[in-house]
Amino acid sequence: MDRRSPRSLRWLGALLVLYLGYTLVAFVVRVATGSNEGWHGPGLWSALLVSVTSATASLLIGVLTGIPLAYVLARRRGWLRGAIGVLVQLPLAVPPLITGIILIYIVGPYSFLGQLSGERLTETIWGLIIAQSFTSIPFLVVVARSAFRAVDPSLDEVAATLGHGPLARFLRVSVPAASDGIRTGMILMWLRAFGEYGTVVVLAYHPYSLPVYVDNLFSSAPLSQAEAPTVLAFAVAALAIALSTIRHLPRSRRAAVPAPLAPAARPPTSVGFDIDATVGTFRLQVAYRESGDRLAVVGSSGSGKSLTLRTLAGLLGSEVGTITYNGVEVSAVPAERRRIGYVPQGLGLMPGRTVWQQVTFGVEADPARAAWWLETLHLDGLADRHPEQLSGGQRQRVSLARALAPGPDLVLLDEPFSALDAPVRDELRRELRSLQRRARLSTVLVTHDPEEAAILADEILVLSDGRVLQAGRVAEVYRRPASLHVAQLLGIRNVAHGVVAADGTVLCGSVSLAVTARLPTGTDVFWSVPREQVRVTRFQADLAGSHTAQPPLPEQIRSHRAVVDDVIDLGSTVEITVHLQDGPKLTSRSTDPMVARPGEECLVHLEPETVTVWPAAGPQSGAPITT
Repeated sequence: MDRRSPRSLRWLGALLVLYLGYTLVAFVVRVATGSNEGWHGPGLWSALLVSVTSATASLLIGVLTGIPLAYVLARRRGWLRGAIGVLVQLPLAVPPLITGIILIYIVGPYSFLGQLSGERLTETIWGLIIAQSFTSIPFLVVVARSAFRAVDPSLDEVAATLGHGPLARFLRVSVPAASDGIRTGMILMWLRAFGEYGTVVVLAYHPYSLPVYVDNLFSSAPLSQAEAPTVLAFAVAALAIALSTIRHLPRSRRAAVPAPLAPAARPPTSVGFDIDATVGTFRLQVAYRESGDRLAVVGSSGSGKSLTLRTLAGLLGSEVGTITYNGVEVSAVPAERRRIGYVPQGLGLMPGRTVWQQVTFGVEADPARAAWWLETLHLDGLADRHPEQLSGGQRQRVSLARALAPGPDLVLLDEPFSALDAPVRDELRRELRSLQRRARLSTVLVTHDPEEAAILADEILVLSDGRVLQAGRVAEVYRRPASLHVAQLLGIRNVAHGVVAADGTVLCGSVSLAVTARLPTGTDVFWSVPREQVRVTRFQADLAGSHTAQPPLPEQIRSHRAVVDDVIDLGSTVEITVHLQDGPKLTSRSTDPMVARPGEECLVHLEPETVTVWPAAGPQSGAPITT
């Protein structure tokens, strides 16, 4: 793919570079060919020191106040946040001279604060710092706010589930993750403070800053006298910008990984909940009674699966309903104190941290236990690698090891393998299934993959649009979905609706399905047949006994005319989709080659003993009826 930019854009960029470069080169030539005057002018170096000192002090004020404010503005919503955002940016829009006059009214010699300070807030370096801070802090706040907004929210959530409180998450997670933007904001603020003139002239003319010193030279001395301070200003600005580009700090030294120690067996933890939470316009109303320690939550995208998991982790606060772990209510317990492990869909690996630093990041992470998980998950030897140096499967294992290293009572997994290739996904979920048994892991798994749910859970909860469609043991729900929609969400094929006829058969459209179950006439039912039990043969062969003639079928097997919709050769098996005439679609899977092609007629043979029938009403009670 051609990654070159359009020629017109390159020309526009070149014009800007030419303009800026020509100006700078012209000034350098002027200085090089001039008399180099002004270097020994009285007050030059003291003005430079005043500017550097006051700008640095202003930056310190900005770091201590502006960065926390930017963090709050990035995470909050509402009219108050908007009003504060406008207020913070006003100094960027108001002319500097006007800003100076506003500050005179606030800290001037006749103001309350001015009188309280003994009129020391103007015409002193304190006045200079006030003027520079007021005009430059917005640069830091605006840039840092954008940087905080770009941070993956799951990083903060993962840190909370690992036991870190709000302040620790701000200092150890959010600030490092937004460090590039914060660094840019800091240099912009410092340069703005260093070069501020208008507000400083009005509020604090003395002591001279470098811009004020240059203005005095320009108005009272030959232009050549201003060359020296101008060169100094350029040099200081270039040095500050150069320092800001240093991003790659030396890599941390090799991690000292202790001898692995297997985690102690923990008692199982079952989870129950009655949740009523609203996020934006989406309302989640789900309830589940504690039953088993391996639960899967299945549903399509937007059904509320991830929201349910975040609620169970305590990431949405306490006003979301009732949540219990082993019968103990934890609704009011903050996430950092729930002793849970959390693997978000995006994995939430901390940027800039090695594998070892990731897995030992939890407050209660035990190094020996972390080493055991690294070894168990085949990550030994990768302790010093960073996330960008790992494959997708390795990153997934690191996220899982980090969640398990503190020894959590409950592990919450949000689509843990959705982004992986099929072979890696199959390997990891088989590995997790083994760990569930070996290490007695209690898990709640969110997935849209029905097979994954069957492998990793004993109980299943099917969601749609924030509501529970069906819940129960995996085997029961898969054998007996409560509706066609549930069957579709679970990936169950060959499920259809029917009505019991007077002769005991099930009518599905005009198709009469032979069954031996005794149900009242007129009963609405669902019926299902496994793909492996659907036999498909060519229509012509069965009628005429041609060269492709099939062996005779038992009398109890009823044949139905159909049309082949599709034939998929899967290598070891063949999957055939057929459409019964005036009836439902069925899928067959077998090892026998299919000679019919899409569009051709065929016969579908169903053996009654392989068909499961259950009443459409009251799907939660009773057992499925097998005909």
